[in-house]
Amino acid sequence: MASIISDFFGKKGQVYRVSIAPDKMERALALLSIILLTAAVIAVAKGMDQWHILPWQIWAHLATLATALVITPIMLLRKRGDKSHRIFGWIWALSMLATALISFDIRLTNDGNFSLIHILSVITVIGVPVLIISARRRDIKRHRSQARGFIIGALLVAGFFTFPFDRLLGHWLFG
Repeated sequence: MASIISDFFGKKGQVYRVSIAPDKMERALALLSIILLTAAVIAVAKGMDQWHILPWQIWAHLATLATALVITPIMLLRKRGDKSHRIFGWIWALSMLATALISFDIRLTNDGNFSLIHILSVITVIGVPVLIISARRRDIKRHRSQARGFIIGALLVAGFFTFPFDRLLGHWLFG
């Protein structure tokens, strides 16, 4: 059992010699994050006349997501491993965790029940501590892979799916 836990969280002191400069994929993810943030800001601005009907959970969810989206390109494009990277990383991780936790109280569709998107919230609640542990153990390869996975899955894919399919931001942006 200890071996499984050790493998899952990374072995202490295990460091991979891999470049941590931004690569093409990370530059693309940074650009997509900026595009998604821009679309969300435009949608929210266009929906101003309906702001009063939204519960606090939606506003908190949007605020924590916006925080993560603002920080994402900064984290992907700047120097890594320094004090600023760690500070931004903690803010990003806590924003992602808060976003996931708040989402459990957002059940405006599916007759008030959980929906499939909540599976992503469960993965995020479990995965963010693993992301932090891999960074603290200096397991750069695992940390980088996990961060990319969260950016792709929890931010970009989930974010882009808030615009179609009769969703609020889609109504505001395209309506």
